[in-house]
Amino acid sequence: MIQTAFLPPDLPAGLEVLADLALDLRWTWSHDADHLWRALDPETWEATANPWLLLQNVPRPRLSVVATDPTFRRDLDRIVARRQAYLESPPAIDGGSGDLSRPVAYFSLEFGIGEAIPLYAGGLGVLAGDHLKAASDLGVPLVAIGLLYQEGYFRQTFDATGKQEEVYPYNDPVTMPIQPVLAPSGEWVTVPVELPGRTIWLRAWRATVGRVTLHLLDSNVPVNDPGDRGITGKLYGDGPEMRLRQEIVLGIGGWRLLEALGVDPGAAHLNEGHAAFAILERARSAMNKFKLTFFEALAATRAGNVFTTHTPVTAGFDAFSPQVLAKYFPGDRGYLASLGISFDELLALGRAPGARGDEPFKPAYLAIRGATRVNGVSALHGETSREVFRSFFPRWPKQEIPIGHVTNGVHIPSWDSAAADDLWTAACGSDRWRRPAAGLDTAIARADDRTLWTVRAQARALLVNRARNRLHRHLSHRGATAEQADIATRVLDPDVLTLGLARRFAEYKRPNLLLRNETALRRLLGDRLRPIQIVVAGKAHPADEGGKALVEAWTHFANDPEVRMRCVFLEDYDLSLAQELVQGVDVWINTPRRPWEACGTSGMKVLVNGGLNLSALDGWWAEAYEPDVGWAIGEPGAPSDDDRDAEAVIRTLERDIIPSFYDRDAEGLPRAWLKRVRASLSRLTPRFSANRMLHEYVTGYYHPAEVEVAARLANDGAAARALTAWTRRLATCWSEIRFGLVDVRSGNGEAQISVEIFLNDVAREDVAVELFAEGTGVGSPNKLPMTSAGPLPGTSHGFLFRATVPAGRPISDWTPRVIPASPVAGIPVELPLITWFR
Repeated sequence: MIQTAFLPPDLPAGLEVLADLALDLRWTWSHDADHLWRALDPETWEATANPWLLLQNVPRPRLSVVATDPTFRRDLDRIVARRQAYLESPPAIDGGSGDLSRPVAYFSLEFGIGEAIPLYAGGLGVLAGDHLKAASDLGVPLVAIGLLYQEGYFRQTFDATGKQEEVYPYNDPVTMPIQPVLAPSGEWVTVPVELPGRTIWLRAWRATVGRVTLHLLDSNVPVNDPGDRGITGKLYGDGPEMRLRQEIVLGIGGWRLLEALGVDPGAAHLNEGHAAFAILERARSAMNKFKLTFFEALAATRAGNVFTTHTPVTAGFDAFSPQVLAKYFPGDRGYLASLGISFDELLALGRAPGARGDEPFKPAYLAIRGATRVNGVSALHGETSREVFRSFFPRWPKQEIPIGHVTNGVHIPSWDSAAADDLWTAACGSDRWRRPAAGLDTAIARADDRTLWTVRAQARALLVNRARNRLHRHLSHRGATAEQADIATRVLDPDVLTLGLARRFAEYKRPNLLLRNETALRRLLGDRLRPIQIVVAGKAHPADEGGKALVEAWTHFANDPEVRMRCVFLEDYDLSLAQELVQGVDVWINTPRRPWEACGTSGMKVLVNGGLNLSALDGWWAEAYEPDVGWAIGEPGAPSDDDRDAEAVIRTLERDIIPSFYDRDAEGLPRAWLKRVRASLSRLTPRFSANRMLHEYVTGYYHPAEVEVAARLANDGAAARALTAWTRRLATCWSEIRFGLVDVRSGNGEAQISVEIFLNDVAREDVAVELFAEGTGVGSPNKLPMTSAGPLPGTSHGFLFRATVPAGRPISDWTPRVIPASPVAGIPVELPLITWFR
């Protein structure tokens, strides 16, 4: 039973469990109970799709009636039993490295779970929401930390000229499906955070996401000053200093909340650098518990920290000037005094190596220094991130920079249509996304062409109907005449090839690439025999005037009488609209400038519904694309060119996409189109699902982090103390290492290389000597360990190392090098020292 503080009044006996169902956000992806909510109050349900708000407003006489309705009660009992079975089902990731004995703490500045709890701005938040949902489905023990925004991100409207306007409706916590976090004694759980000259108090709310709990911190507490009450006001609003306060609240306040609730995480997952201050508070907690210095505590706890970067360029990282940072972290008192470090030491943790003067503090830099596991969100983004953070690992080859990747995935049950869900259930079973995806591709590939085409036709027709209703409503709200609004009821055609283009409108995403060749686009839209139609949506950040101009260009185009029946711009792009679009479009278009799209998950969401992708070879599509599953804009590895790419989009539509869609056989089926749909549906959907993503995080990141942080904190942090002393000693004397003679002797197709190394004050057991050769093509580098042949005679600190190089590569490809060696430390993430022969 969920603990409830703000219950709907007077629920009749036997219906109290409705509160539990309404407060469990599993209803955002499991639609078992939709018919019950609709039966209670169809108008409120259609308007809000928020069971909690519905329960608060349904007439009491109506509840009394259904309480005595045997059909309603039987349905309710069945739904409650199925939910209980879900909550009690065993984890789907278990055995070996998948076992987690402690919860994962997941920090994010935004979460997109459903429109009833609008705490997101875009893809980062939607990914976080999908992460929580998949963790629930798979039984991963995860607790999440975020902020409860009073206004959140803006809602989009348009003026009469088509310009974007922003409105900020109030998020009333009472009407949201969340509850206060209460202590056993009944009072609200609050945590303090120190800000300049005062302490603010944060109260905690709880959102239940199936088997996962999302805790939300709220600064809108009466005892706080008005300015501090607004810290959790707008998402990404009010300038850099407010952003700094939000990140302090998320990281420091978030970790303190976990401690107040008695949650002891193994892994802590920082979803972008916004949460980096949790690194400091986690270390401070370990300092107090194990009597460690700050850097000893950091050495221990960083083993448990996972940092996921979503930013492909350094300009995208949050940055705070030293002056602003000093205001919140004065060097002689307050928080830094509790850490026992100086302001310069804090500043150094968040700046690039060698930075001086007014170089800003970047939380992402603190995150990479405070985590032993760092990953990008696609294969290409991992490669880009290794370049972005290259200065942190001087003289290390780019391939060895310790940043991996876990390609994002989407929570499939949140994005599939009812028809697609039926198709997959018939082929793969109802629990398919709650277990490993092995075998799903083969099962769904057996679906016949007629069934696939029927599903697609139904989805397209539903999208057209929904788009008409939305457009009619929006036009009416803007003051359009009845005649003008009536046009909305006739736009689009359920039998026409439908393209979707929806995203945040920013210049690097090139949302107006199609408009660069407007004449050709108009010709394709107006073709009498084989027309296309396009549904467009998206927001520009309120401060991004360039992005707003891109939005306005599309709204003007869509309002042109010559194209408005085939082109629709739908305002206020949100989760609900995104679901409608990805379920209904035939082709999803994504046009980012490579390599600025870290991943881009929107195109993944069409896969389960039988939609296809036409995308630039960036982010996830760079690793997903094959000619038989969709279409590419540009050539692999080639830089983006706006004019060339715009021509490529039109050319691909004309030569490939349109003919494939409209060429039908005697049965009226587009066989070539459906062959591509089947390939995309079966091969890509499981591969880019969130349950695949979670499995990679659990086995490759969370479980090793849990094991390692426990080992470093065992015996009152003995390993952390030793590691800190070791790293300091090596950092002090590493520069004294030098090479002597190198001898190469060849014979029998092999070569034996001998190297003299003078270690000076570095102990022999603290180094590894290797031969290194760059990888060929896209291959990994080759490394051969060199073995010690003993001390060099006549020296006090010289050693001879040897290795045999097999035939196949020139001797000149190989270079000797010395790197730190430790059974505990992560090299080079924790100690990026290296010495090369040349």
